[in-house]
Amino acid sequence: MFKQLSNAALFQLGWFACVFSPTQPWLLLLALGLLGLHLCWLSSWAQDGKLLVSATLLGTTVDSLLMHLGVFDFGQPRWIIPLWLTLLWPLLACTLKHSLAWSGKPWWRASLLGALSAPLSYYAGAQLAGVSLPYGTTLTLLGLALLWSGLLPLLHYLAGRGPTSTRD
Repeated sequence: MFKQLSNAALFQLGWFACVFSPTQPWLLLLALGLLGLHLCWLSSWAQDGKLLVSATLLGTTVDSLLMHLGVFDFGQPRWIIPLWLTLLWPLLACTLKHSLAWSGKPWWRASLLGALSAPLSYYAGAQLAGVSLPYGTTLTLLGLALLWSGLLPLLHYLAGRGPTSTRD
């Protein structure tokens, strides 16, 4: 239980470090340090490395696509999302086998959690990091809820907690 709470706390600290980093870039180093702390203390690269890479590639692709579709506006033209947003993906991946493991089965728990929590996280992050939502708040949050109702179960599947996994 202590390790699950520690994992959740490390994620939350990393989340704040990332969303405040556009004005305080040194906070990205803190977020990287928290990621390293997770790998050294709560897990290992051998256990979570493939998941961290997979989730980061998937998440960066999804968020970059959303940016190119005009869902997010970072205030300047770019080909890929900012580093702070990219770094949120491995931080999230660190929770899938730990503090968020409970949400992996049954699949609908992950779907419900994704639909409810991810849009709020994006909204809070956008407000704190100065990201515009050109389609408006309501339409953006509804779209993110729909997207994340499928994305979080997929991430759990990548973590080995999907419907075909034998682990609980």
